Amino acid sequence: MDLPIIYHPNYVAPIPTNHRFPMAKFQQLYELLLADGVAETEQFYTPERPSEKLIELIHTPEYVQAYCQGNLENKEQRRIGLPWSLALANRTCVAVGGTILAAELALQKGMACNTAGGTHHAFPSYGSGFCIFNDLAIASRVLQTQGIVETILIVDLDVHQGDGTAFIFQGDDSVFTFSMHCEVNFPRTKQQSDIDVPLSVGMEDDEYLQTLASYLPDLLSQIKPDLVLYDAGVDPHIGDKLGKLALTDTGIYRREMQVLSTCVAGGYPIACVIGGGYTDDMKSLVYRHSLLHRAANQVYQQYRL
Repeated sequence: MDLPIIYHPNYVAPIPTNHRFPMAKFQQLYELLLADGVAETEQFYTPERPSEKLIELIHTPEYVQAYCQGNLENKEQRRIGLPWSLALANRTCVAVGGTILAAELALQKGMACNTAGGTHHAFPSYGSGFCIFNDLAIASRVLQTQGIVETILIVDLDVHQGDGTAFIFQGDDSVFTFSMHCEVNFPRTKQQSDIDVPLSVGMEDDEYLQTLASYLPDLLSQIKPDLVLYDAGVDPHIGDKLGKLALTDTGIYRREMQVLSTCVAGGYPIACVIGGGYTDDMKSLVYRHSLLHRAANQVYQQYRL
């Protein structure tokens, strides 16, 4: 069996190429995984657009309808940071479907990876920081509503705190939120995750990985989740424009191996999303995102899932 990967065909939103959020990375990631032999075409699954009712398990109907129909006020649109288009609205919804599908496949096969996702700054009634709908939260609630899982652990290693996710699940014992992020970074106002680990500016590979190792195994043994959702943002990288940490490519790869191996060795299914990453060097950025899939492929084969 091969690692299941979720692919979003032609996921290239019609926004300016010089825009701060590099949408072209999604298609290029798919192409790189094929070109480098990390994955074969048979491993890729194409998600469907979920119904608005599923998105409304987390987001208010007013916000969902306003965004999908292009009726958000200018202030709300600026908070998101992406110019609206019908194509972007559709692809945003399909990306949510990709995380739902990755979660379902992870439960079936032990592990699955999305080639998008990680929109953790989206709150129930508004979007923020390039995040429109919170795919991690929606996928969690969809699987719970369907009775497929009860307890979920969200491991968020994007360099920015998963504030929307933390807010959504405050007081909800069925979804445990863990965010390890740069302490001096967006968002300015942090929410309260179940566990927040603020990191000092400039932290390098070894200290970062040791910090992660001091939390993750204990979290798994204490929570015993039915599913782990992993936001593998690569913006902790030293070359990231918005990161402020100092991980190398090797450090990112070691992080992915550490998270995936720890979960799989403990028997916990894990679904992964790529999270954030920001740089003018698109080739380097896409390679960093591919490190998740390279590590996942190795762990998947090693444990013969």
